Amino acid sequence: MKKIVRKGLPFAVIAAVVLGAIACKDEFLEVPVTGQISESQLTTPAGLEGLLIGVYAQLMGAPDNGGGSAGGEWNGGATNWVWGSIRGGDANKGSNAGDFNSITPIERFEVQVTNSEVQFKWEGSFEGVARANTLLKIMAKADEVSEAQKTRIAAEARFLRGHFYFELRKNFKMVPWVDETMTDEEAKKVPNNTDIWPKIEADFQFAVDNLPETHSQIGRANKWAAMSYLAKAYMYQRKFNEAKQLFDDIIANGTTTDGTPYGLHPDFGDLFSLGGENSAESVFAYQATGGASSTYNSLHEVAMHQPYSTAAGETAGSDCCGFFHPSFDLAASYRTQNGLPLLDGSYRTGTNELVTDQGKASDEAFTPDAGPLDPRLDHTVGRRGIPWLDWGNIHPGKAWIRDQNFAGPYTPKKYALDKTEYGTRDASGWTPGYQATNFMIIRFADVLLMAAEAEVEVGSLEKAREYVNLVRSRAANASAFVKNLEGTADAANYVISTYDLPWTDQTAARNAVRFERKLELALEGHRFYDLVRWGNAAEVLNAYLSYEASKLSNQFGGATFTAPADEYLPIPQTEIDLQGKDDSGGNVLTQNDGY
Repeated sequence: MKKIVRKGLPFAVIAAVVLGAIACKDEFLEVPVTGQISESQLTTPAGLEGLLIGVYAQLMGAPDNGGGSAGGEWNGGATNWVWGSIRGGDANKGSNAGDFNSITPIERFEVQVTNSEVQFKWEGSFEGVARANTLLKIMAKADEVSEAQKTRIAAEARFLRGHFYFELRKNFKMVPWVDETMTDEEAKKVPNNTDIWPKIEADFQFAVDNLPETHSQIGRANKWAAMSYLAKAYMYQRKFNEAKQLFDDIIANGTTTDGTPYGLHPDFGDLFSLGGENSAESVFAYQATGGASSTYNSLHEVAMHQPYSTAAGETAGSDCCGFFHPSFDLAASYRTQNGLPLLDGSYRTGTNELVTDQGKASDEAFTPDAGPLDPRLDHTVGRRGIPWLDWGNIHPGKAWIRDQNFAGPYTPKKYALDKTEYGTRDASGWTPGYQATNFMIIRFADVLLMAAEAEVEVGSLEKAREYVNLVRSRAANASAFVKNLEGTADAANYVISTYDLPWTDQTAARNAVRFERKLELALEGHRFYDLVRWGNAAEVLNAYLSYEASKLSNQFGGATFTAPADEYLPIPQTEIDLQGKDDSGGNVLTQNDGY
């Protein structure tokens, strides 16, 4: 099927390609176009399943057309490495000043309405909406498919449409809702003047009511994934009682699609490797592919996050690309005192600061940090002197960083290419950095910490402490700590404990839960959205920007976050122009405030 680069909001992206027909009076001339699929083929069970797989495939953004970033393949998908992590202070763009410099104004909160990366996120999400809508519309004509099968396929399609609209709502706020009941012309006239949360809830609720608990194919969404997403939608709207009811059910009864009860994978670092995928912790994940003929079947968004340089290629499986460098603030956040985090922000000051090799060459003497640290640091952040995954070597520091004065001294470790994966990854592209490891869009630790947050807000502080301690107890599993190369001792001074005193103060409990999400879910695309929904984005992000500017002044100097304008991205100007005017002469799409 030829790739279509979508512009505007067409109703049937795929159908426009696969449903075309040539009408001729002479039957012998009625020869199907090569590579074209008829409507009769699509309305079969196999045809509908094929269209559904196409919707799932869009979770990582539109594929490349051979000419660069059309469709947003690097940042249009569910990792949200730019939108959730870079904007949230987990990381900076990395690389150097010249490469992908369209991301720089995003991390400085100076984005313009014509920014190409913003356009790609919009396109990648609405492509998913369009594919789901196309499937739902075609399915209405599938008379030979059983009602039970149609209901299940519709539930999966609406779950996925709910996901794509969730992405649009949390990034752009006011977006038009287009569904399968609309014609192309009707879709082009839908304004973005109505909050779409109720419709997102309706899609997820339909999925909860109609999806099975198990599937023969693990990667499909099930009832519990849909319930988790619905509860998450409630959290974004501060519907804490409604969310708590769902979380109670999920935690007690939820299972993966193969029927395994949800639970925390015992090895935190292994979660993000090929060996740890589809574990009991995976609530809903993008299913990546290794060894395929196209690099875009693999988890291409994180290919850019691999260590940079030929040296890295020899000892860490990749010589590309050096983006997405963890921030000074994130790394320092893992400092502990009596095994607990420094919730007051003092990790940024004095002897609490993490010792780094910033400014030092890899062959210069460096004394590693000897202070107490949360062990999740070295599963999350690559830093000098610490073993690099299972490759049998240590991170050399500056040698693996494209421009340390621009990116800082750290590299991302979650979902980085491990040696086991190296033998199965997709090596058909321009870099061996494409991975076959799944990306977890929702995992059980995320569910537990959202549940803890809901418990705090309804006043059940001790239940919240219980959930947080489950997460911290897994992190404290000493057998999973990063070891030195010889395997004889911990690679750093890991000291972590649970919260052992009762929680009696709601504000203190709230702060503890929120900081736990920062530590546990770092670099997974959640942080910025959490700050916005909590209402403290300006306070937290301006403190972060100030701290980073003290380390990387050429990148962060003068950057500020302004609420509420910077809480959402602008509606791409291209989309406003393409959608045109309404019947009164005004724009169909209205720009967000502040742009």
